[in-house]
Amino acid sequence: MRRLPRPGDSVLIVALLLPLAVALPRLGGLGGPPELWLTWVGRVTGILGLAMMLLAGLVSCRVPGFDRPFGGLARLWRLHHWLGFAAFILVMVHILALGLAAVPASLDAAVATLFPPLSQAAIWLGWLAWVAMVVFLAPTFDFFGKPHYQRWKHLHLVSAMALLLGLWHALLLAGEAWPWWLLGIAGLGAIAWRKGVAPQRRHPYRIEQVVPLARGVVELVLRPEGAGIRHEAGQFVYLTPLDQGLAAGRGEEHPYTIASAPADARLRIGIKDLGDASHALQTVTPETRVLIEGPYGEFFERRFPQRDMLWLGGGIGITPFVAGARNLGAGSVPDGHVHLFYLANSPDRAYYQEEFCEIAERVEEFDYTQHYYRDRGPLTEAFLREHCPDFVEREIYLCGPPGMNAYLQRLLIEQGIPASRIHSEVFDFL
Repeated sequence: MRRLPRPGDSVLIVALLLPLAVALPRLGGLGGPPELWLTWVGRVTGILGLAMMLLAGLVSCRVPGFDRPFGGLARLWRLHHWLGFAAFILVMVHILALGLAAVPASLDAAVATLFPPLSQAAIWLGWLAWVAMVVFLAPTFDFFGKPHYQRWKHLHLVSAMALLLGLWHALLLAGEAWPWWLLGIAGLGAIAWRKGVAPQRRHPYRIEQVVPLARGVVELVLRPEGAGIRHEAGQFVYLTPLDQGLAAGRGEEHPYTIASAPADARLRIGIKDLGDASHALQTVTPETRVLIEGPYGEFFERRFPQRDMLWLGGGIGITPFVAGARNLGAGSVPDGHVHLFYLANSPDRAYYQEEFCEIAERVEEFDYTQHYYRDRGPLTEAFLREHCPDFVEREIYLCGPPGMNAYLQRLLIEQGIPASRIHSEVFDFL
């Protein structure tokens, strides 16, 4: 689906093209024999590849609020992922093109171009940067299968060494070094923030209550030790539990959507048993401490504030809508009418149903419809139209398992709803 560009995208494009624009007058044109244009291609791809590496480092900083001009942290991580992948491809083209450019002279000349004497430190720094890049990108792109989350995180620290070596390589070869200094400070500074400063700025909370919602689903009620965070409905945080008795996940950070209204004095987080860490949190000990980092995201952004809203949630993806409904129940005035469809497999999996019904009875601007897959199968256009006749005119938000999200997006697009009015979120950052 085609998405509208974000303000942050323009900043990234300008930053990406800056070192190339400065270097182009010295690179010459594409005319002449093949070896000349191959040299040109090799240099251009090297510049763009390193710039993408540094920008991938920049967008990994995870400063609360930094993600919003890019459409939220989930989208920012996707940009980070693809910037890294594109950088790897461009660096490979850079190496290949420069080697091929020397082949017409002789094979020995091509080998000497790529593997010169050790005295040519700039070239060997480039090779070391490439090796470091291979080391940390190989598991990221599943070259050896799906990586273990924590091992992937630790190995990803090698990226800082790759950026440092690649930047050093460019500074020794560049005619104008100042664009590389700017990108280098931004990229390496972001990594330093992420690994050094950010962990010290997490907010301490106590687990006041562990509320069972259904089999394999709990809601943690967290009491701040201090000011706590300020959030909007639909945002999420990284939670790091410190319970000594946890079977898994102690000291590990994982993203979870906030289920509490912004005005709530407690932070409420719905957690479904989906892995070792979330399984352990089902029986976390009350009054133990957790660390909270965030908030992140802008799920309920309003590009069309004049439109009514349609919310479609299922599984643990219902949690941003829980926060939104609780916000309405606490007296927040919506921009328009809201209709929530809760897509659950069966009544025992509709763990927030009673609360939604209660809020719908009190709040005139909020309607609620329950849909059970076991009884009706997948949600259909006819069911939507029966309960929300104007759904194609609304601004639509959906959150749930990846398969559900993909199905709903296809269904909505088939009804002629533009992608710009469909907002979805899936937390799949690795």
